[in-house]
Amino acid sequence: MEGFTKINLETAPSQPVGPKIINNKPKSGIRITLPKKTLIVLGAVAAILVGFGLILVSPVQKVYSDAKATFSQVKITVDALKKQNIVLASEELNKTKESLAQTQKSLDEISYLKLIPVINMYYADSQHLTKAGFYGLSAAKLFIDSIEPYADVLGLKGKKGSFVEGTASERIRTAVTTMGKITPYIDDIAAQMEGARKEIDAVDPNRYPAFFGGEKIKNGLFQVRQLVDQGVTFVSDARPLIKILPSLLGDPNDKKYLVLFQNDKELRPTGGFITAYAVFRIEKGVIHVDRSGDIYALDNGISNKPKAPAPILKYLPNVFVLNLRDSNLSPDFIASMDAFNSLYKRAAGYTDVDGIIALDTNVLVSTIKILDDEVYAGGVRFTSKVDPRCDCPQVIYELERLISTPKSVDLKVTTLAAVQAQRKDLIGTLLYAIMEKALKSSPKLYWGPLFQDMLTQVQQKHILFDIYNKDAQSGIEALNAAGRIRSFEGDYLHINQANFGGAKSNMFVTETVTQNYEVAGDKTITKKITINYKNPHAPSDCNLERGNLCINAILRDWIRIYVPLGSKLVDSKGSEVKMSTSDELGKTVFEGFLTVRPKGVATLSLSYTLPFKVKDGSLPLLIQKQPGTGGNEYTLQVNGSKIDNFKLLMDKETKIKL
Repeated sequence: MEGFTKINLETAPSQPVGPKIINNKPKSGIRITLPKKTLIVLGAVAAILVGFGLILVSPVQKVYSDAKATFSQVKITVDALKKQNIVLASEELNKTKESLAQTQKSLDEISYLKLIPVINMYYADSQHLTKAGFYGLSAAKLFIDSIEPYADVLGLKGKKGSFVEGTASERIRTAVTTMGKITPYIDDIAAQMEGARKEIDAVDPNRYPAFFGGEKIKNGLFQVRQLVDQGVTFVSDARPLIKILPSLLGDPNDKKYLVLFQNDKELRPTGGFITAYAVFRIEKGVIHVDRSGDIYALDNGISNKPKAPAPILKYLPNVFVLNLRDSNLSPDFIASMDAFNSLYKRAAGYTDVDGIIALDTNVLVSTIKILDDEVYAGGVRFTSKVDPRCDCPQVIYELERLISTPKSVDLKVTTLAAVQAQRKDLIGTLLYAIMEKALKSSPKLYWGPLFQDMLTQVQQKHILFDIYNKDAQSGIEALNAAGRIRSFEGDYLHINQANFGGAKSNMFVTETVTQNYEVAGDKTITKKITINYKNPHAPSDCNLERGNLCINAILRDWIRIYVPLGSKLVDSKGSEVKMSTSDELGKTVFEGFLTVRPKGVATLSLSYTLPFKVKDGSLPLLIQKQPGTGGNEYTLQVNGSKIDNFKLLMDKETKIKL
């Protein structure tokens, strides 16, 4: 047979029993003649192995070949999904299912491996993984089938959808009123995902050895198990939200939401200084602005306000009571909205709503950019292009100019009340203009990009939700869209800051964060955090009498660093007050205060011990981003050596090898 040397098992001439050493000196090396019986045994074993190889290796190779083909087809399907082409993805899913069926058939052909000890465990694993694959493909197909009718609304490539005819309002109503037809899909998807999890859980990654590629298989199985668990949890948690989504969008009854605009250029704990508000009424998906205005107007309608909390009395000059605009002091958005509501319900302009939605300037800038980079509101043209007066988007500068500059410089109007009077409802007018331009367009022109951009803004915490329906809020929190401070097993970091200077200096200040881990001989972990601040821009002329716009001034930064509960502060430098330690939201908090001047720099550093020791050489880490921030650079180090570097655009979960 080609590829194998023929083994002659014929009986050799009779020789004495026992080894015989040839005394003739060979030309090279030592020549040993094995006894006839040994040769026969070895030859028989070789023949058996060859025969077993012919029986086993060829079918196993076929399984391997089919599995590789299936994996290649999976990558093609994923590529179609990345291209947002759901018709192509659906076709490729069908091909993947056919390829996986062929792999299953090849596995069935070697089912006799179930009878071989040890090998039978690995054969069973392959069967479980294949079945899990079928469940996963079914879940993916159900998902694609459920969203295919809405391809044009979501900006996906697919068949012509149902929402291209009629007025904008009619198209939106059609989309919302038909959503009820897709909610049964979520139950089927959940069932398929649960089936995949049961099959994956039947596979024990620890039985794969660290040699011959086993370690790679082991790590891959652990990763797959984690991803499937996360998928099941997500679908389970999101299911109530999806089922109630039509109701949240005003079908059949109207819903009202209080929309808060947070100016992230004046950073506050939940994303920015609360500048303006609007009451949105949603009727079968169509948005109406019932009222809008400046937050100061709401504040002026509240009497007998409570005394300001300690941080405001200590760091925010000349403010002695708690105002709505300063009520978002907790880094947990829901906790802050609870404080906001306790005051809002006492305001003369109170409106009963079904929830609160907060958004910041990033949403305005990205939305205007999608809308051909031009929106008119209140007779003013807004764009996302860089304005040289602030080296920032023009819409940001114009809003600050129109809101913060006194109306009549000639009359020397310099009082705070005059400044506040300019705010009125400009933000509400701009939001309405944005929605009007988007809804009057063809769905394929703006709707898809706007929807996908909204998902990005939610992921990056530029949009936050506090919905009063329990099921809906549970689903929103599963999407990490509620600005919650999360529980986590392992190391944790959340840096939360508040600009108590009044200017918009967060527009100019950049931050870099370095985390360094040191492990002692007893496995104790000491962590050092270093935050570097830099404001390279010149200060603004903040004299109101001259009518100038005060946007860059001293940053008065109240900073809190949330770490695992039980962490102990060892040392700190850079805070202008003594760093304090407290417990809040299930974390230990290190609190301080510093200032950053225009054309200046500042550094805050602190060292602390974690409340646990190294166990298996790795440490899970969750870094939660503060809403309203974006692009702060983070560096991870172990014993001073860099292991990772990234911009923190959303919450990041990773593992540190110690």
